[in-house]
Amino acid sequence: MMRYKGYLGKAEFDAEAGILHGEVVGIRDVVTFQGKSVRELNQAFRDSVDDYLAFCQKRGESPDKPYSGQFVVRLDPALHRQASIAAETMGSSLNSVVTESLVKSLSGRLAGFSGRGKTVRRDSAIRRKRRAAK
Repeated sequence: MMRYKGYLGKAEFDAEAGILHGEVVGIRDVVTFQGKSVRELNQAFRDSVDDYLAFCQKRGESPDKPYSGQFVVRLDPALHRQASIAAETMGSSLNSVVTESLVKSLSGRLAGFSGRGKTVRRDSAIRRKRRAAK
């Protein structure tokens, strides 16, 4: 994972094209980047984030798209029942149990990360492409 200005990028190698390509994760829009070496990839990531921020500023839009703190989780009804009973017997809420579980599960994986938003593609022109709502 790469970090720059609060953005997080992931990359992979495309053997067919002979390039490294990546995408900024944790945002609703698409920001991509690519390079032929790790050094190029890192620079393209930073350039894409900078281009993205300039793109947002030019359009008079805020790059931040914070999460609301609410999401729907669909579970098997039996698991839902078990989790609710466990929360009740612990003197807690289901929300608190889920939150604690996520914190434990993700601890250290995304330390210091905060999400952002909008669209930039470094290997071509700036474009907009909204992801489906998360």
